[in-house]
Amino acid sequence: MAVSGPGTPGTVRSTGPPAGGPVPAGARRIKAYADVVWRRLRPGERSALPVVLGLVVVWAVFQSQNGNFLSPRNLSNISVDLVSTGMIAAGLIFVLVIGEIDLSVGSLSGLAGAVYAALNVSHGVPEWLAVLLALASGAAAGALQGFFVARARVPSYAITLAGLLAWNGLMLYLLSPTGTIDINDNGFVASLTDHYFSDVWVAYGLATLGTAGYVLTAHLRVRRRKAAGVPHQPLTEIWVRAALLAGLAFTAAWMLNRFQGVPLALLIFLIVVAGLDYVLRRTSYGRMVIALGGKGEGARRAGIDVLRVRVSVFMMSGTLAAVGGLFMTSRLVSASQATGSDGQVLINAVAAAVLGGTSLFGGRGTIWSALFGVLVIESIASGMALLGAGQPLQFVITGGVLFVAVVIDSLLHHPPARNRA
Repeated sequence: MAVSGPGTPGTVRSTGPPAGGPVPAGARRIKAYADVVWRRLRPGERSALPVVLGLVVVWAVFQSQNGNFLSPRNLSNISVDLVSTGMIAAGLIFVLVIGEIDLSVGSLSGLAGAVYAALNVSHGVPEWLAVLLALASGAAAGALQGFFVARARVPSYAITLAGLLAWNGLMLYLLSPTGTIDINDNGFVASLTDHYFSDVWVAYGLATLGTAGYVLTAHLRVRRRKAAGVPHQPLTEIWVRAALLAGLAFTAAWMLNRFQGVPLALLIFLIVVAGLDYVLRRTSYGRMVIALGGKGEGARRAGIDVLRVRVSVFMMSGTLAAVGGLFMTSRLVSASQATGSDGQVLINAVAAAVLGGTSLFGGRGTIWSALFGVLVIESIASGMALLGAGQPLQFVITGGVLFVAVVIDSLLHHPPARNRA
């Protein structure tokens, strides 16, 4: 059927199907999902692809300079070394997502180690109680800072900078007069970075469980999106991603089994990352955190308790900084004045979060991506150590990586305006 169009007299407008015939529903769904993926890759969005490519380049460069870099022993050491910084970065992401910053995480990590060592070694407090009190010190300090940010509206960089100095001073007081307290190398905290699961089935079982978990959650997500009538992943993409994940997981399991097996520290870190990722992306609390980072006033009008959410994210950051501090204490088998007080811990944590895709402008960030970010940072540190580079050069390179990540994040969030005639 044809009718006269509204334009020039004699114009004919067809109301029948397009010349190529109707587009199948499956093709429309695939196109809609492809449009979503493309939007994520355009300027203004972030994905894990750049940091993964950066990790490949870093590994290739260091392996070409030293053949021991990708050895099972060195990769296992990297997997343990990244846990302390990774824990701190994971907590910092919650603060960054709401558009704030926590400059005290390095000092809080050192304070937690000092609290644990002073209570357990110097005062004979049972180890389990000393661990809980160390974690409580991080949570309390974070909540205190969050309260002043949320209630008194003190800028987060100012209050956490004051916290950086205050918590560092308290750490020095607890560790005086010697400046270092050695911990029991057979205790629970020491075993966090010293214990390995040497049975082969543990590594391969974790690889199988991780792959199966991804496939299951992906299918459940597709089912929910189908029921809601919104674009969803094609099954082909799910299986391709699952195959890639399985390849990486089983390769990692094979490499770890060639040394001492799966480190307990890495296993704990992966469990924490998976749990925090679920909290941030799949719970109402996580949605409130992301909403607060996007539009604070809009979140308040939507009924979100902004004060409570702001305090909670700083409390989360402080607690995970304390967890990271205990892992650092475990790795060094001592609590030292140098732990967390030199600024390197803070720089590495921020760099890992930003490299992983968390925006310094708030509203965007994932926990899993931070895993790749901290892997890049620790790989650089390990490679420089193998090459015999001094700490000043390591600082320069790490600072350069952070500078590039921050500039890219700024350009993606605020693209430069084009000159107009």
